[in-house]
This record gives sequence, C-alpha cells and structure tokens, in this order.
Amino acid sequence: MKLCGVSAAVASTQRITLNHAGYAELALSNPRGKLSHLSCRHQLRQPVNAVQLLVVKRRELTPKTLAFSVPNENGEAERETSNDCTDDGLVLETQTSHDSTDNHLVSDRETSHDCTDDGLAVCSENNECSEHQDVEGVTSPSSLEEDISQSAEDSRKQRNLLEKLKGIRLHVLASEQWNTLQLQLCHGHYLESATNLIHYLALKGLDIKQLKEDLRSTGLLNLKTINSFVLACLNAGIQLLENRNSSSHDTKENISVGSCTKEILYQSQNEKLTVRALRKKLLFNKELLLGAIRGNRTINVMVTIGQEAIESDTLISDVLKAGASIIRINCAHGDPSVWSEIIRKVKSSSQMLEMPCRTLMDLAGPKFRTGKLKPGPCVINISPKKNATGNVILPAQVWLSYKGSGPPPSHLSPDAALFIDDQNFLNELKVGDTLKFYDARGKKRMLKITRQFHVFSSTGFAAECTKTAYIQSGTELCTKGKKGRLLTGKVVNVPAKERFIKLKVGDLLIISRDSSLDQEELSGLTSGAHRITCSSGYLFDSVIPGEPIAFDDGKIWGVIQGASNSEIVVSITRAGLTGTKLGSEKSINIPESNIRFEGLTSKDLMDLEFVASHADMVGVSFVRDVRDIVVLQKELEKRKLRNLGIVLKIETKSGFQNLPLMLLEAMKSSNPLGVMIARGDLAVECGWERLADIQEEILSVCAAAHVPVIWATQVLESLVKSGVPTRAEITDVVNGRRCIWC
Repeated sequence: MKLCGVSAAVASTQRITLNHAGYAELALSNPRGKLSHLSCRHQLRQPVNAVQLLVVKRRELTPKTLAFSVPNENGEAERETSNDCTDDGLVLETQTSHDSTDNHLVSDRETSHDCTDDGLAVCSENNECSEHQDVEGVTSPSSLEEDISQSAEDSRKQRNLLEKLKGIRLHVLASEQWNTLQLQLCHGHYLESATNLIHYLALKGLDIKQLKEDLRSTGLLNLKTINSFVLACLNAGIQLLENRNSSSHDTKENISVGSCTKEILYQSQNEKLTVRALRKKLLFNKELLLGAIRGNRTINVMVTIGQEAIESDTLISDVLKAGASIIRINCAHGDPSVWSEIIRKVKSSSQMLEMPCRTLMDLAGPKFRTGKLKPGPCVINISPKKNATGNVILPAQVWLSYKGSGPPPSHLSPDAALFIDDQNFLNELKVGDTLKFYDARGKKRMLKITRQFHVFSSTGFAAECTKTAYIQSGTELCTKGKKGRLLTGKVVNVPAKERFIKLKVGDLLIISRDSSLDQEELSGLTSGAHRITCSSGYLFDSVIPGEPIAFDDGKIWGVIQGASNSEIVVSITRAGLTGTKLGSEKSINIPESNIRFEGLTSKDLMDLEFVASHADMVGVSFVRDVRDIVVLQKELEKRKLRNLGIVLKIETKSGFQNLPLMLLEAMKSSNPLGVMIARGDLAVECGWERLADIQEEILSVCAAAHVPVIWATQVLESLVKSGVPTRAEITDVVNGRRCIWC
C-alpha cells in the first residue's frame, strides 16, 4: 500500500470517526484517489475530533506509516500500544485505555513490528524503522483549539461560497427565462449557443469581483474562464462545494476524492449545455465557417489578395503552400473582372495542390475614403547601387520580355521589368548585345544583355544598367542585328506613378465634395492649402467644427476647423516628422461623430450578387447595430443564400457595444456565423489605448456565443514587407492563436 499525496506536516482534525462497534476509524487516501476507512482499534466512548496526524516527508513519495498521539491535560504525549495489521498491511501500534474523566487516548508502551503484506514497518518512538527511514512520527502540538477554530472558519467560508454560487445560478437561469422569446426566434442550430451567451451576459452584469478571488483561492472554480460553458461550470462548482461540506460532516458515507472532477464538468441539468456538448458545438461552428484545419496546425490562416495575384502566376500557389487556407478579397478595391480572375486562380491552385481553400469577400460598406488623385507619369526609375562616395558597386538588374508574357522567374529579383511590343525584336537578341536608348530626360543610356530565359512560349532576358535612367512608355531600344541591320523595340505598359500629397503638422487640408474639380488643382496647393475629394455626402452633412478626424488608419490626424455642404477645412495636428503621404482611396475616420449610415450601400448590393455566386463567405463591413443585421438577412433571404457564411466586421465603437445583440439577431438564420476584429479602424474609432481591452472583450463574447473569430489587421505585416517579423508581431500571432476557441 502507498499513501499518496501526504505532504510534510499535514494535520487533520476531522477524519477520526466512530464505527458501529465504537472503534475509531482513520481515513487514508489510496493511490486511486478514494478514501479507505481503516480500523485503528481505538475504542472510544464518543467521537474524538481533537486527534492530529503529523507526517514529515524526507524524500520521495514511498510507503509511510503514520504515528499519532493525543496530549493529556498537562500537554504531554501518552501512549499505550497494541499492534494490529489491517487488511491493507498498515500496522498501528497502540493499545488504548479509556480515562473516564478526560476521554483521552493514551499509550504507555513503545514497540516496533513488521507487516508482511506490504512490507510496511512500524516506527518506534525513537523514529527507528525496520525498513524505511524516511517517515517520522511526531507528537501533535498542543494548540488543538486553534485548529478546530480554523476548521470551523473554513467550513463557514465554503458554505458562504456555496450559497453565493447558488444565487448566481438562479440569476443566470432567471435571465434565460426572461429572454425566452428571444431564444425561441433563434435557429435550432444556434439555440444552445444563444442560451450560453444569455448566461454569460447575466454573469457579466453582476459585481462578483470578490467572489472570483475567493473561488480562485480555493482552487475550485475560475469565473474568468467559464465563458463557453457558464451553466455547466456553475453546476460543477456547486457540486464540488456540496461534496466538501458533506465530507466534513457525514461520518458514515465514503466519498471519493476524484469523483467530482471529470464527471461533474461534463454533466449538467440540461444535457445540451454540458461542457462536452458545447465544446463540440464550438468546434463544429468553426469548421462550418472556416473549413477544416490543415495538417497539424491549430488555426486557419487567411491572406488578403489583390491585383498583384493577377500579375503573378505563382503567387497564389506559393501562398497556399505556405499554409493559407482562406483567401480574402476586399471589394473596396478592384472590380468583378479582377475578382473573377483571382477566384479562378485560387480554385485552380487549390485543386492542383489538393489543398482545400475557402474565399471570403468583404463588402466595402459605408466607409469614408479619399477620392482618386490624377495618376502620375508613366515612368520607371532604374538606379544602380552606389557606395558612400557615389561609385557604382552593383549594376541595376532589368528584366526584358514580351508584353503579356508574365513576370520574371521566381528565382530572379530584378530592380525593374520592361515589356517590349515586338516579339521579333526579342527573338533577334542574344547574350552580350547592348541596347541603346534615350531616357525621359534625354540622357543616353545602355542596357547589356547578360542571360536568356525561356518563359512559357516566349523568351525573356536579364540585362544590366550601370547608370541611373528614367524609362517611360514609348522609349525605343536600339541594337545592331545580323549584317549590321538596326533593330528597334518599343517599351510599353509602364505603370503610372501613384500621386499623393504630403502633409505636415500645421498644414491645412480642404476636403471637397465636388469630384469634378481640376485634378491638377486637387493634387497641389491652393491658397496655401492641400486639396482632396470625398464623394460621400454623409461626411459633409454630419461633421461639426472641433471634432477630430483621422486619415489612412490613423497615420494622419487633424481637427475640423470649418465645414459647409461642399467643403471641410482640416488643420493637421499629427503627422511624421518630415511629413506623411496621403494618397487615393485612403480611409477617413471621425470617431466622435454621430453619423448614421445605411446598412448596405447600393454598391454593396451589386457586389453581393457576385459574392453569392463566387465566394464561401461574405464580410459585412462597419456593422453598427441590429438594424444592419436585419437588412443583411432580408437581402440574403431574397437571394435564398442560406449557406453563405457571414462574417461581422467589428470596426466601430457602436459595433463593439452592440455585438451581443447583433450575434443574437444573426443567430435567427442558419447561415454559418463569424466575427472579424478589424483592428485598423477599431483602434482609430475607439482609441489606441483601449484596443487591447476591446479585443479581449470581443473574444470573450464570441467564446460565449461559440462563434469563431478572425484576428485581422497588420498581422505579420513586417514579415510580408521585409521578410523579417518584429518581436511584437510574433507575440501578437501567438496571442491570436486563441481565436480557435472563439
């Protein structure tokens, strides 16, 4: 027999009880976690609660013998021994006598014996043991009254905690009853999840800070981590406390120490609200929306793809190989022709690689954006690398190919790519040829062919340039062909330079409603102020002078100085030290304004038709309250889109505050449901200092509703741009892995 879990100097004052024969019984824990009642053959006239057991453990857990004594009226230990070996092989060496006055257990002999069954030795008063030297028998201290008082105080605290937990459970169940009509409207698939969300909101509305600390100190229940299984965990906590109380008072009933752990956690009055059932529901909802997790991963990875996917034949396949299982397309950029080509490539790559991939398309929503600026010149800058003294140390690498032939091979990283309009010109080129041309400034420059590549049905070349050159569409490249014949090819499809305005602190910016103004005027200074447009009338109808305004996800901040129906004057209050660029289609946020938007814009409704026939999920941007969800459900019902996944993008203060109500409304339909924490706009709208707390609260609410969460905005942005993640990005991603449970 082994005595498990006995720590050093452990005292007990409540496990000595009387059996039917009047003998004192000692309850010990066996390795299976059950309490065994071993007869100690101490015949008592009444229960003795003043006996203490003290054990000193010197080394590892091995079989131990417990020696005990009870002080007499003078505080001295008295013994009278007899030996007995119980069925479990424990030898107890005391022979008791009864003192009619004090009812003390006394002992006056000292012996040591062996037990042949389990090899346990009996310790003498000199702590000598025939087989084990790591067990000491220690006489109990004389402060029995203090221990009895402490035991009574612990029992009182447990009863108090029990009553409080029962009161909380009644409050939670009453909240469920109060919201019966709301729950009855939920789709059957979401009924248990909606019920648990109601329980969570009821618990969250109580002031139970002290109760949380008391429960945590007992090690029974942590109310901060029960969001997904509120009622089941409350029932488990109540059952554990009831068992503790019953074990302190019931003298005839055997209670298993381990009986109130796993079984209780997976049992509840309602079988559909057990931990096991709700955990299955949570994982099922996640897989229903986002798809199965690939391989040994624990999360799904979503990647946003745009125009660049069309220009590269390998980008999407490379992204899927790297672990992406969801591709996101933002309908605020591009058009149906671009989206169709991206989705075609996604499906083709997914089938070819045998890697399932789902598609999420975000509706643009009623977001304020800057208008388009006039494109810059179609020119590309080619510059060799130079040292500190201006000497060339590495020529610029240039890729030459026929127009429409696609990007250069993936193992090449050219500084520029030029497309030629004449395939015959490229067919005449060979390694070592020199191409001469005049750049946009009229400077004479040269390109030297260094390598040749066969790309699909065409031919491409790598060339070097040792001097800075500006090449624009229409630039002619000339070389000598066979027999001295002059060959000429023309550069085409040079992309236009992106236009922007550079704002510094103290600058004035005029936002104009009229998009027909001269573009040259908009991109420059007018009367000492920069100009830009915004086509949304809501912006001009709702702003008030003095309100803060932010641009490009908070990179630039300003204060509204004046407003009219056609213009808004902004004074820039925050920008980079040398100024910050503001370009076309950048976000505009007015966090303190009470602007009322329509649920879905006319553009959203047109895009929804495309999304319904091409995507697996639709992202609803800038949802603010229940009305937005009602409008969305009506549009989905019109189109009979009952299987299209819905992702609610939380990016405003009102959207965060109304999230529980919006989830309950969305649960009225059978569509798979999820939430995206759009941290870019959310941080601007609610304040950077509150973002961490807000995203934690969103995770808690979604965990209670068993709704999967998409952790979005600037995830591993440095890794994407530079190839190396920042330390903050690494910890951010690790923190985001919790979304699998939300």
